[in-house]
Formats: sequence, C-alpha cells, structure tokens
Amino acid sequence: MWRPISCSVLLVGCCWALAGIEPYREAAPGYHYSFPRDHFEHSNFRTEWWYYTGNLRDSGGKRFGFEMVFFRQGQRRSETDNPSAWRIDDLYLAHLALTDMDAKKFYYDHRLNRAGPGIAGASFAERRVWNGNWSARWEGEKQVLEAMSDEFHFRLLLDPRKPPVIHGVGGISQKSEGAGRASYYVSLPRLAVSGELVMGGARHAITGTAWMDHEWFTHQLAEDQIGWDWFSVQLDNETELMLFQLRRKDGSIDPHSSGTYVDRQGNPRHLTHEEFSLLPQRRWKIYPVEWQIRVPSLGIAIQAKAVLDNQELDDKTGPVYWEGAVTYSGSVTGVGYLEMTGYDKPLRLQ
Repeated sequence: MWRPISCSVLLVGCCWALAGIEPYREAAPGYHYSFPRDHFEHSNFRTEWWYYTGNLRDSGGKRFGFEMVFFRQGQRRSETDNPSAWRIDDLYLAHLALTDMDAKKFYYDHRLNRAGPGIAGASFAERRVWNGNWSARWEGEKQVLEAMSDEFHFRLLLDPRKPPVIHGVGGISQKSEGAGRASYYVSLPRLAVSGELVMGGARHAITGTAWMDHEWFTHQLAEDQIGWDWFSVQLDNETELMLFQLRRKDGSIDPHSSGTYVDRQGNPRHLTHEEFSLLPQRRWKIYPVEWQIRVPSLGIAIQAKAVLDNQELDDKTGPVYWEGAVTYSGSVTGVGYLEMTGYDKPLRLQ
C-alpha cells in the first residue's frame, strides 16, 4: 500500500525535515491521470514509491515469493546555487526480499542513495526506476525487473493482464481527516511473470503472478494513527482485492480504512471500511500472521495465512515491519502479500 515507506516504511525512518523548503503539492480531487506518464516520477510531491510483490514457481514446482520496492523521498524544493551532481534533492531507498517457501528461508537486502550522477532515480524519459543495479524498466506495457543480492539474483518479465486501477474516491485515496491527507494510488493488480531466478548456484525458470503499487503524496497519517495492515489478494477466479486498515493509538480502526475489488474484466469497485472486516488470528511474535477476511457484499470469506512466519524486515536503519507472501483459502482460494507496520512502535509519516 504505502511503502508499504509499505510501505515505504524504512524510507519514513529516513525522513529528514529541512527548514525553509518550498511546499510540495498535496493529493487533492480532480487529478487527471495519464498513462504511461503517471507510472514514473512525481518530484513535486514529497514521497513516492514503486512496489512489486509476487508469488512464483519454478518448473519443478518449488515456490518463491519476492518483494522489490523503490522509494523516493524529497529533500529540497527551493532553488539552489549548488551545481554539484551530488547535491541532495531526493533520497532513494530500495528494498529487496525473497521468500524460499519450501526451504522456509527469508532473505532481504536494502540500499540508500542520492541521485548523484545517475546512481538512482526515476525517469519517464528513460522509462525506468532504479537504484544502482536494481531496476524496473518499461518495454511498452511490459516491465523488466532486475536485482541481485549476496544470496540471489533475478530477471523477471512482467506482463499486465488488466489495466491500471486507481484506488479511492475522486481519484484520491484518503488516509486521514483533512485536505491533502491522501495519496494518488495506482495498482497493476495482476501481472503475469516469467523469467529466471538464480540462488545458491542453481538456476530456476520462473512463472507466476505479481502485483505492482505506485503511490505518491506529501501527507498521509494523522497523529493518532500508528500503523496499518495491508493485503493484496489475487484470487483463482481472476478477481483481486486490495484492503487496508489503519490502526489508532487507542486500539480502534480508523474509518478512513478502505479497499478496492477488481472484477474479471478489470473494473474496480471502491470498498468502505464498513464493507469488510479483517480479524487477526494466530500471531508470530508481535505480528498476526493469520487473518480472517470477510467482504459480505461480495460473498467473500477467506483465511489469509503466511507461507512463512518470519518475513520481518529489520535493517537497523529505520522502522521494523513485516511484509511477506500469504495464501488465501475459504470461499475462494488465491495468493498475495501482507504488510504490517507500526507494531514495534508507532509509525510517523511527515
């Protein structure tokens, strides 16, 4: 959802507030979306992320989950006399994670860079988002993801099966009370994946499905909101769900929680917080890793279960959060991802 920051989250931990900067734009109704342009950078907003998750199998049936996220955090809006390519106008954070479901192992990596002379960035002109040698590159409507870490590397081709989905009402996803406490939030909810994963010297021919979120904003959370639980749901009947709930300090759920249902043809339907329930079940440490999900108006009653309990990301540089692959069973089956933030301590977004 809001990186997840999530969202995501670690980028928030690196949120340097600079005095005297000119204001960034706020998300407001009436925005005219234009694709492919809006798949790329929006530097007049403070925070932005491109977020990919997916559930994969190799030719032998071995299962994997992956997360790859690029964050941009604006640091300067004013003019500067500094001509250096190393000046910090934006900071770029990236997260990379792989869940080896059958071996029950979880690997993750991260990197933080300034743009510098081409080290990191997002560019409509170049049709790519990158941080070092991690990148998402557009080739027409398809995308190529490439990344490497000490434990693995992959090259994945993502082919959209449905058009972009715009979440919220009036083109904005409201997160708390007040003008501008919102984001522009777009998803590609079903991407067919093919490619290659190399891990431990073994090459795996990969197929599966992925989900992409792209979100940009300047403000979101209120003071009494401490974190969120976010679900992407790719069901076997070729429909999808995105659901999130915002948790308050007093333990209640904020009414700005919401979701989106996408039918087989790709048509989205906004869901208010009254239309669904997310009930935590079994926990691992502080995180609920099993949930009951109900959307009565759609006849959906499913159980979300983590494929591996320990899918926690903690790189010691920012807030800790849990993000991992899940399976869904019940009235319909499927796969997806779950993100949980603000469990170790309240999350603060500036």
